[in-house]
Amino acid sequence: MQSPPPFARIGTRGSPLALAQARLVRKLLSQAHGVPEDDITIEVISTGGDRTQASNASLIEIGGKGLFTKEIDEAMLSGRVDIGVHSSKDVATRLPEGIKLVAFLEREDVRDAFMSVKVQSLDHVAERAKFGTSSIRRAAQVLRQRPDLEIVPFRGNVGTRLQKLLDGVADATMLAQAGLNRLGEGHRATALLDPEIFMPAPAQGAIGIAVRSDDARMEGLIAALDHQPTHTAIAAERAMLAVLDGSCRTPVGALSRLENGVLSLKGQILSLDGKTAFDSEATGSDPLVIGRQVGDDLIAQAGTEWLAQWAATS
Repeated sequence: MQSPPPFARIGTRGSPLALAQARLVRKLLSQAHGVPEDDITIEVISTGGDRTQASNASLIEIGGKGLFTKEIDEAMLSGRVDIGVHSSKDVATRLPEGIKLVAFLEREDVRDAFMSVKVQSLDHVAERAKFGTSSIRRAAQVLRQRPDLEIVPFRGNVGTRLQKLLDGVADATMLAQAGLNRLGEGHRATALLDPEIFMPAPAQGAIGIAVRSDDARMEGLIAALDHQPTHTAIAAERAMLAVLDGSCRTPVGALSRLENGVLSLKGQILSLDGKTAFDSEATGSDPLVIGRQVGDDLIAQAGTEWLAQWAATS
């Protein structure tokens, strides 16, 4: 007798953080719908972003955010899996046809964590020391505060990056505190950085769940997991990023707050060397309007010539 199909099939990357996030979604789905966790399967899917970790290249150099989601999207479209679980900051603003990003779990800490085995803060890093990151945003923000530092390529999961610090590949680095927390490694942070100064990546700290656009059943099941305040904030940040994606490849930061039904969004774009930054802020009730307003204002402030200059060198 053939066994019944699983209640849901989750597609995920195979990193420790990705697996922790997929297991959390499985647990919440199980609780929301009263089904055993074993009836919800997790399938590990290797992505281009995973296969290029050893290269240390930045995402801009090797193809952008879609590197971490492309193969999972393809697995959904082919019917191999029903759900894609992602770190929302890794999801491209323009999704493939047939894929919808429908829900977000409650957001974790949005801040970046400073990490070093030598010093306690960025201020204490020695002059001309090596700072490890392959994020153009983090590199620009660090150089804005410490232009003397040397940025060195630095990718890999949490364990890999900690080992690189111990091996002296870099004197310090930055990671998303949300990821550390989800792995039970929050204590690894040497210091937490002020998000007003080190503005997080758009959608940082939120787990996003994608489904096929024509899968009404799965979309309905996933709806029970959606955290509306997080969804509202991420919608604004992704709307801002969608405006900027078409105009530049400069570092982008975003910081949103939702209080008493009023959403505020701060956005920032920087030059790759951190010497120039433009900031904008808007408040209101419609996240898409607010996001587009901030994105348009940043472009207006920077000007097309400035944006083209940095796009050409990224």
